[in-house]
Amino acid sequence: MRILVCDDEDLARERLVRLLRDVEDCEVVGEAENGRDALEKVEILEPDLVLLDIRMPVMDGIACAEALSRLDNPPAVIFITAFDEHALAAFQVEAVGYLLKPVRREQLNEALARAARLNRAQLQQIKEKVPAMGQPDARQHIAARTHRGMELIPINEIYYFLKKKKYITVRHAKGEILIDETLKELEEEFGGRFLRVHRNALLAPQFLDGLETNTAGQTFVRFKGINEKLLVSRRHLSHLREKMQSL
Repeated sequence: MRILVCDDEDLARERLVRLLRDVEDCEVVGEAENGRDALEKVEILEPDLVLLDIRMPVMDGIACAEALSRLDNPPAVIFITAFDEHALAAFQVEAVGYLLKPVRREQLNEALARAARLNRAQLQQIKEKVPAMGQPDARQHIAARTHRGMELIPINEIYYFLKKKKYITVRHAKGEILIDETLKELEEEFGGRFLRVHRNALLAPQFLDGLETNTAGQTFVRFKGINEKLLVSRRHLSHLREKMQSL
């Protein structure tokens, strides 16, 4: 993966470059001092990923990411900054990662792995599919603050949304997070990408592994890749079976 590092602080760039030297299949192809410099170098170097500071002179990271998103074949973006109040704005421009300084090696590796799965071609394919699968402006990630800072979970890695009391549990490929949204809002935004199986649950059909019924007559859905089950209400069971037959 070809990486451009953009930060107005020389020491910050040097530290990131050192960390990246130890990451397999990653190559630092250039460095930039501000957003405008990064835009120019993206055109020349064609990186797969830009590690982008937010608070910079001339052009900040948010403005740079917005400009990058308008390119025909934009690179992925991971924001790296000391100011976590920028997380929402970073999320709105569809960054695939958001890391707080000082960046820890394990967090950087996780973000790079996520970016590798969403390479430039895949990002373009996702953008083309979104209008058909949900709302045209549907998010590509779910954002949540955890003990690791602000996390961005790709929509295509989410198994299900489950309402528990005031919050929604988001079960994804690496664990779960809590968000303060409603199932109705999520269902309206993501359209056919998630299927309601209970008044408290939406799931991603591509992760369905089968159905099973217990001795009490309750039906549960199994998932590929995780040893978990969700209860399916009788009201939604027939529609779920129809959906599974079409997969």
